Amino acid sequence: MVQRTVLTERQKRLGSEVRRIRTAAGMSAEHAAGLLGVDRSRLSNMESGTRAISAERLRTLACNCDCTDETYVDALAEMAEPREVGWWERYRGSLPQGMLDVSEMEAHAARLRGWNVVHVPGMLQTSEQAMAIFRAAVPALPEHEVALRLAHRAERQRVIDGDDPTPYVALIHEAALHMQFGGEAVARSQLDHLLDVSERDNVTLLVLPFSHGSFPGAGQTLVYLEGQVPQLDTVQVDSSHGPDFLHAEAQLAKYRAQLDLLEQSALSAERSRDLIRTIAHNL
Repeated sequence: MVQRTVLTERQKRLGSEVRRIRTAAGMSAEHAAGLLGVDRSRLSNMESGTRAISAERLRTLACNCDCTDETYVDALAEMAEPREVGWWERYRGSLPQGMLDVSEMEAHAARLRGWNVVHVPGMLQTSEQAMAIFRAAVPALPEHEVALRLAHRAERQRVIDGDDPTPYVALIHEAALHMQFGGEAVARSQLDHLLDVSERDNVTLLVLPFSHGSFPGAGQTLVYLEGQVPQLDTVQVDSSHGPDFLHAEAQLAKYRAQLDLLEQSALSAERSRDLIRTIAHNL
């Protein structure tokens, strides 16, 4: 199979899990390569994600490494199976790789939990508010780039409002509800949209009010993407250079605990809606 020149985050993750299975069993690269009938360089490429590993080879490795967690191995085998090209691939060559990685990871997540302090989550933004945010980028984006990002954002949102919507817990600091990106009318429309979306069965919207005071974490935007099994969970943290993806065990535990504390501290879903209505009324 041809070596990949562009790696997605999901492909890199599968490779890292292959390496984890091998090293956890204390199996050498030479032994694993011989077992799978490949040379060592090809195994190295499989473990980096630059070459695909078949589901059959993955199961062979797992069996010989005494990896007995069937649900975990099944989830990895599913990741290794060839798939139809995702909708996000239409934007390859037009949008940054990180944006495509976010889309792919969201599309395969079993559940999403997010935390936002300044912006309303992208999953819940109206096109008008998203446009205002994109237009505030530095350096400024040309209008055709803004249009591309708006189209991509709209397709991303199908994850939670499509035919088979993914469960989504949106934790939002009250500060984000007072921001008037695009002006007063756009802000009011955004708040009305949040109220509508919060009534969906798969969406839980919880607000952390100003009155609560301090909160855990540095206040950066993050999304916890639950995998088909807990070992395949991923945390996406936003930064000025694009998204960072974390999946070390200690990192996952840290961000799970942070989100758990935020959920415990936030207003209930109904009280959150009441606060949103009050802020909208006072605009």
